[in-house]
Amino acid sequence: MMGAAGGERRRRDWKKSIKNLAPTSSSSLPHFSPISSLDDGCLMHIFSFLSPSPDRYNTALVCHRWRYLACHPRLWLRVDRSVKDLEEPGVFPSIETAVSAARPGDTILIAAGGSHFASNIQIDKPLCLVGGGDIPDETTLLCCRGSDSALECISSCKLMNLTVRAELGCCLLHRSGRLTIDGCILQCESNPLDYLSCPIVSTAGATGLEVLASSPCKNKNGSNNSVAVSETRIEGGAKAVLTNGDLALQRVRAIYARACVYFWFDVDHQ
Repeated sequence: MMGAAGGERRRRDWKKSIKNLAPTSSSSLPHFSPISSLDDGCLMHIFSFLSPSPDRYNTALVCHRWRYLACHPRLWLRVDRSVKDLEEPGVFPSIETAVSAARPGDTILIAAGGSHFASNIQIDKPLCLVGGGDIPDETTLLCCRGSDSALECISSCKLMNLTVRAELGCCLLHRSGRLTIDGCILQCESNPLDYLSCPIVSTAGATGLEVLASSPCKNKNGSNNSVAVSETRIEGGAKAVLTNGDLALQRVRAIYARACVYFWFDVDHQ
């Protein structure tokens, strides 16, 4: 009897051990993502190729680690007038100092609230300027009278989620490169000086000589000169775009909302 009981116990133990060796279902396995095994430097390099909005914003929502890397000063330069410690890396009191310190390809996040003064700031390297508010009205670049423009672009530049207001003159002066304006508001002085104001002025290709449309002018980086506007409100001014070079207004679309008009258009070679 004792032998039979011992044999039965051994059989139960053997079946139990076989059951423990059975493959575990995928639902019970711990979640593992290969990208999580990359070090911080690799992840940050990958994040640098993402567009600031919405891709990099969404990346920051994944987890605490990704938020830290997506908001790292290496990927963003910040303009914040309220910061008292100017020695904090990547933080600048004005747009002009941030543009001067930026490297080609950097993204500058401009803090929401109040107006940031912008007067003839020359952008001579590829940069992206992004408003830090939820809507463009919360981040305003103000160009006072006596200035030709708020921003002067002589290299490729992208503006997102910003309001650019010019009291007299133009909001944006495009000289060369590709200027992209996405989800912004451009405001110019209305009566009685609206004939002196223009939201966008492009002088790309204006060399004083006749330029053939079949031979489009290229900037120093080798890319075609052009302006692309999408989902942008344009208010005031004699014209939405004034071209003094070899570019022309093309592919215009507009959506009339209750209180404003949103524009999509390109300024490109004919």
